[in-house]
Amino acid sequence: MQVDSKLVSHLAQLSKLNVAPEKMEKLVADMQDLVGFVEKLNELDTSGIAPLMHMGDTKNMLREDIVEGSIPNAEALKNAPASDGTFFKVPKVISK
Repeated sequence: MQVDSKLVSHLAQLSKLNVAPEKMEKLVADMQDLVGFVEKLNELDTSGIAPLMHMGDTKNMLREDIVEGSIPNAEALKNAPASDGTFFKVPKVISK
């Protein structure tokens, strides 16, 4: 796969990133190095190797699921900067 400035610009647009024009050449080179590394990994024969579920021998250390009471809405909203009596009110962070 060939990485060029057109592809990097497209990926930046999809990621909503602003790439400075003077940084574009370095970013293209870095991304080409990453793609080359992945292509090199794809050359390895892994046919007899079972996939890993976890990197270590540690098993999930989960606590017992104990049902406990919760605090009432009024108590939870007591220190909220803004609420409508039932829910927290927060500023809109996603715009279209």
